[in-house]
Amino acid sequence: MREDNQSSTLDFILLGVSGQQEEEDVFFILFLFIYPITLIGNLLIILAIRCDVRLHNPMYFLLASLSFVDIFFSSVTIPKALANHLLGTRAISFGGCLTQMCFMLALGNTDSYILAAMAYDRAVAITRPLHYTTIMSPRTCVLLVIGSWVIGNANAFPHTLLTASLSFCGNQEVANFYCDIASLLKLSCSDTHFNVKMIYLGAAVFSVPLLCIIISYVQVFSTVLRVPSTKGVLKAFSTCGSHLTVVSLYYGTVMGMYFRPLTSYSLKDAVITVMYIAVTPMLNPFIYSLRNRDMKAALGKLFSRRIFS
Repeated sequence: MREDNQSSTLDFILLGVSGQQEEEDVFFILFLFIYPITLIGNLLIILAIRCDVRLHNPMYFLLASLSFVDIFFSSVTIPKALANHLLGTRAISFGGCLTQMCFMLALGNTDSYILAAMAYDRAVAITRPLHYTTIMSPRTCVLLVIGSWVIGNANAFPHTLLTASLSFCGNQEVANFYCDIASLLKLSCSDTHFNVKMIYLGAAVFSVPLLCIIISYVQVFSTVLRVPSTKGVLKAFSTCGSHLTVVSLYYGTVMGMYFRPLTSYSLKDAVITVMYIAVTPMLNPFIYSLRNRDMKAALGKLFSRRIFS
C-alpha cells in the first residue's frame, strides 16, 4: 500500500451477515448446518457419476464439474465465517481478504460458464439428437470446462490487482461476512472510478453465459413445442427443469446483489449473498438428484456398494 497505508499490517473487520450478535448466532448455526450438507451432497454427486458407467456422458460430466466448483465456492467463505465466530474475532488480513475476493470472483464466473455449457448440452441433445455424440464429444466437454476455468480466472485477476493497488486509510469495516469487491471499493480512499468501470466490464463478461443460456433454451422450447407427442414434451422439459431451477436461483440472487449502483450497497445486502454462496450450492445436489431417475439410481447403487462392501 502507499504511504500511510501498509498492506502488510492492514486488517479488515468483517461485520458478518447482519452485524447483530443474536442474528449472527443464528447464521452461525445455519452455516454449520449448510456447509457439511454442501460438501457431502456435491461429493456424492461426483462419486455417483464416477462410479456409474451409465452416467459417463456429457450432461453428467458437466454436472460433476459444477459440483466440484460449488465445493470450492462454499469453502472460500463459510469456513472463515465459522472460524471467526468460534474465535470471537472478525478480523481478516489484507492479503487474506484479496485472496478470498479473487477466489470468489474466479469461482463465481466459472460456475456461470459451466451452467452455460450445461444449457448448450441440453440444447444440442434436444435440437440435434442425431449429431449429439459428435458435437458433445469428450474433447468438447473437457474444452468447455477448461474454458470456463480460464475465463473465470481471467475475469478475477484484473479486479484483484486493481483492488490491491488501492489505499485504505479510514474505515476498515467490510459490510459483509466475506471480502466482497463492492464493499472494499466503498472503503477505499483512492479514486475508484476505473475500478468501477472494470466492474461493469466484469459484469458484462459474467452476463455472457446468461445470454447463452437464454439462447439455448429459446432453441429448446421452439423445438419442443413442435413435438406432437405430449409425452415427448414432458420428457424434454423434465431434463431441463433441474438446470433452469439452478440457473434461476443463482442468477436471480447474483443480479439482485451486483447489478445496481455501487453506492447502494449496505450490510443488509449480505443476506442476499448467503443465498448464492451458501444456499444455492447446497440445493444443487438435491435439485439434480431428486428430479433425475438415473441420478437417484446411481446414488442408491453407490450407497448399497458402500454398505455391503
